[in-house]
Amino acid sequence: MITIIASFGVIVGSLALFIILSGFSGFTTFTNDMLDYSDPDIKITAAKGKSFVVSDSITSILENNKDIKAFASVVEERAFLQYKQRELIAFVKGVSDNYMSITRIDSTLHNGQWLDSNYINTAVIGFGISDKLSLSILNFGEPLEVKVPKAGKGLILNASSAFNSADVQISGVYTGLEDFANKYVYVNLRLAQKLLNYKTNQVTAVEIKVQENIDHHDFATALQNELGDSYKVATKAQFNAITYKVLNTERLISYLIFTLIIIIALFNVIGAIIMMIIDKKQNLKTLFNLGVTIKEIKRIFVLQGFLLTLFGLFIGLSIGTILILLQKQFSFFMITQSIPYPVEFRFMNLLIVAITISILGFIASKIASSRISANFIEK
Repeated sequence: MITIIASFGVIVGSLALFIILSGFSGFTTFTNDMLDYSDPDIKITAAKGKSFVVSDSITSILENNKDIKAFASVVEERAFLQYKQRELIAFVKGVSDNYMSITRIDSTLHNGQWLDSNYINTAVIGFGISDKLSLSILNFGEPLEVKVPKAGKGLILNASSAFNSADVQISGVYTGLEDFANKYVYVNLRLAQKLLNYKTNQVTAVEIKVQENIDHHDFATALQNELGDSYKVATKAQFNAITYKVLNTERLISYLIFTLIIIIALFNVIGAIIMMIIDKKQNLKTLFNLGVTIKEIKRIFVLQGFLLTLFGLFIGLSIGTILILLQKQFSFFMITQSIPYPVEFRFMNLLIVAITISILGFIASKIASSRISANFIEK
């Protein structure tokens, strides 16, 4: 019974650790997929200030680079949104007509359609913004008012002198990660430039889609050298560094917490081996008198404890693998009504769990077998 209880602790510990790691792997893949829909491969911004002018030389560099699949001009700024009696602060993002060649943002549309270049006063908003403002698509009764602070200094006498504003009709609502769905109001590039009093070629960023099988880091480094220090070239991983850092930190902390739980569970293994040693004391005395050394006797119980750990590890990983594959196939657990809880089967996670449990099980067996000595056997 003690052995069964000890095995059960190892089974549950290895199962839980494997499921947690598989869950974080799924979240990482899910986040990468969402970022592919919303973010470009490469982004060019000004090294100083918020905006810069896309000169003929920059355009020539980008057009002549064979590694670039497409590029688009973008204007982004924090804005004040007002609809009826509801107010919200978000980001207005003006995009050029070819923006669909940079990201797959149109694939995330929950309702409606993407921006039509023939209608400049239209917008696509995030699902979170739509929910907070109670604003739906094609609501022609009352438009969404977008206000952007005017640049400059001086005393503000009234709201009209402090903001540039525009009324827009909502043509579409997009969905995605919570931060993304609460962040943007997409509008036509010309409207965003008008709100910020920008010139025709003045933008806050140029977003780039590179060809397949191109290393983003190497490409960004080469383009940075070509453009010079006046501009900042960043990859998707760099301007989403906080997101990836949070995911990696949470994964590490969860791994350490569950490893601690497994260590506690392995005390059952230590207790089970010690009880076996006490129970087999007379047999050990016989072996000792026949010439078996203390080291060899210890090795017997180390092996027994290690095999007990491997038995629990094998069953735990088998159950965990089955549960992960069932979740991927049938989506038993859901984040929302349409998004299943993301999990991903990876052999690396199997290896991490196997190594962790094996090492801890071996240490637990060594600790338990250290109780064996000549004095203990002969008493």
